[in-house]
This record gives sequence, C-alpha cells and structure tokens, in this order.
Amino acid sequence: MAIQSLRQQVVGRAKLVVIKIGSDVLAGSGKGAGLYDRRVVQQLAESIAKLHSKQVKVVLVSSGAIGSGLAELGRSTRPKTMEQLQAAAAIGQPHLMRLYETALAKHGLKVGQILLTRSDFEDRVRYLNIQRTIEALHKMKAVPVINENDTVAVDEIRFGENDILAGLVVHLLRADLLIFLSSVDGLIKNGSVVDVVEEIDQSIYSLDHGRQSRGGAGGMSSKLQTVEMVSRAGEAAIIANGKADHVIDRLLAGEELGTLFLPAKKKMDARKRWIGSAAKTSGRLSVDAGAAQAIQKSRKSLLAIGVTAVEGNFQAGEVVEILGPDGKRIARGRVNHSSSRIKQIKGLKSIQIKKILGKSGREEVIHADDLAL
Repeated sequence: MAIQSLRQQVVGRAKLVVIKIGSDVLAGSGKGAGLYDRRVVQQLAESIAKLHSKQVKVVLVSSGAIGSGLAELGRSTRPKTMEQLQAAAAIGQPHLMRLYETALAKHGLKVGQILLTRSDFEDRVRYLNIQRTIEALHKMKAVPVINENDTVAVDEIRFGENDILAGLVVHLLRADLLIFLSSVDGLIKNGSVVDVVEEIDQSIYSLDHGRQSRGGAGGMSSKLQTVEMVSRAGEAAIIANGKADHVIDRLLAGEELGTLFLPAKKKMDARKRWIGSAAKTSGRLSVDAGAAQAIQKSRKSLLAIGVTAVEGNFQAGEVVEILGPDGKRIARGRVNHSSSRIKQIKGLKSIQIKKILGKSGREEVIHADDLAL
C-alpha cells in the first residue's frame, strides 16, 4: 500500500484528535523568549475550526506558559531554579490562554483551560473526573486546552511531562490520533525523515540524539516513550514540524509529512490503560522466567508460584510493577492479595496455597484482566 494511501486510511477515520504543541513551535523569531508566532497560532485555530465543522473533536495539549511568562518579564534566558520557573509559569499561563481564546474566537469557538499534574491521573476518581470535564467541554463546542500545572509541579518541568501528559490524555479519552507538533521534521534516520514506523523497538530509540527543545523541557526521547505507549494501546501518532505551513490540514489529508507511527491491531481496554500508564504503583513483584513469558507472550495471569520477591507495603486492589528475572519492568497489575499475603504464598503451588489460605484462597496474584504490559 502506498504511503499516502496508508496515511489517509489511518488518520482519515479519526474522530477525536489530541494535538500537542511544543514551546519552540509557539515561539516567534523576535527577541526575548516566548514571543508567539502568530502565523502558527492562527493556522492552528483555522485547522481546529475545520475539524469541528467535520464533527471531529480536538483536545489541545499546549506547552508555553513558562516561555510566555519570561517574555512578560523581559527575560531571554530560562531560569535555573524551580521557584523562578513556577513563577514564570504563573505569569505566563493567562497570556497563553488569551492567545488561544482570541485565535479561536474568530472561528466561533470557546476554550476551556485544564491544568493537570501526573498525580491527577494516578487517582482513579480524579482520572474519571477529567474525562467527564473534557466530554462536557466538547458538548459545549469548546476546545479543551490542557497544560502541565507548572506552578505546583516539580520534576515534571524538568522531564518534559507535557509529552507524557498528551499520551495520558489519549489513553483517558481513547482518542484516535495523537499529533506532536515539534521543532523537528520527525524521526530522523541517516539524514532523512522516517515516513512510517510499524512497531517501536529499541532500535527506534537509538535514533534519538537527545535533542531537547530550546524553550521547553521535552525532547525526542519523551515523545518516543509517549508514542510507544499510545501505539501499543491501539492508537496512531505522528511527529511533525509544527512550523510547517498548514501542517494539521496536510497531515489529516494524508500528506507524507513527519513520521507516522502505526497503531497496534488490538485496542487496549480502558481499565488496562489506567493500570498500565496512569495508576500510582505501591510496590513491586519480581517474577521468574516462566512467569515473565506467560505474562508477555501468552497474556496469562500471574500465579503465586512465579513470584520470586515482593517489595513495598500494599493492600489487595492496589497497582504494582512487575519485574522480570533481569530486573527490568515488564508490566503493571492490580493485585488480588496484600504484600504480606503474597510473601506467604510466593513460589508455592496451588495445593500448598490452599493449606495456608483455605479452600477459597486464590493462587492468582494478578488476574490477566488486571495486567497491562
């Protein structure tokens, strides 16, 4: 199948699109950090309006609050202390929202601001509340504009959390497509842009040269991590140059622009998405080679006999990480037993477990339905 035909097939059916726009894409070429590129913003608003007219819902995940704040302060360099970064974000966020509000108002669209941190996704109740708020905004014909809450976040500012945040929003809404508008043309191999990636493996990460955006905290590494998370769950993703003329229109028309990452054939269900990517973990379970293979290859439940070690103090129903025999993370899962109970039954067979726990004792430490790779 021709690349353009493949692109049209993958992106043409999208009914819910998450667009993540980076700080460097928003920044203009004038003096001072954070000065906006009005052409980029106007074209973005035009594209969003066109999608709305076609009944395609859009969520915008936007960086740029810190850059905007620095511009208002007349500073040309990014501060090094966390307090100054948070203060700059507090000053810049209202200006960033006003920019989108003005641009989208020309097309009869409203905007709704949502400021989030990673912890908002870790709590199941708050996670579902975010979903309901976004759905309500769409019903009101408003565009949700999401940003990392830089005024209270700490590590997130340093590690490009808006990239991961965009992936979590895709998971939350089960969006059809994630578009990264970046300062690079896509994934580069041997000096050329890779058109299509069918499946992400470690060789893809070797193409990452660690380039970080000039005005933000993200880089190709965080984008690839996010794209892998999204594509494995069954959604497509694109990394493209946000400065390209009418980039959104061209991408959704199937033009060979940027790098398209194809989705896995089978979509992950909503509960596994939360367990695998958003839920806060309370401990770790190490497993032997047989259990690791059963989880990864056969998608089977984790039985007590395959558990070799337990770390942390957790209760039944909490989410833990699962480590293979080499110590690498292979999955996450929601446990049926507390940490103290798993320590009692780890490495034991079913008949031995029943002697300890009684006839109703479950040898399944984590059921297959509660496991996410």
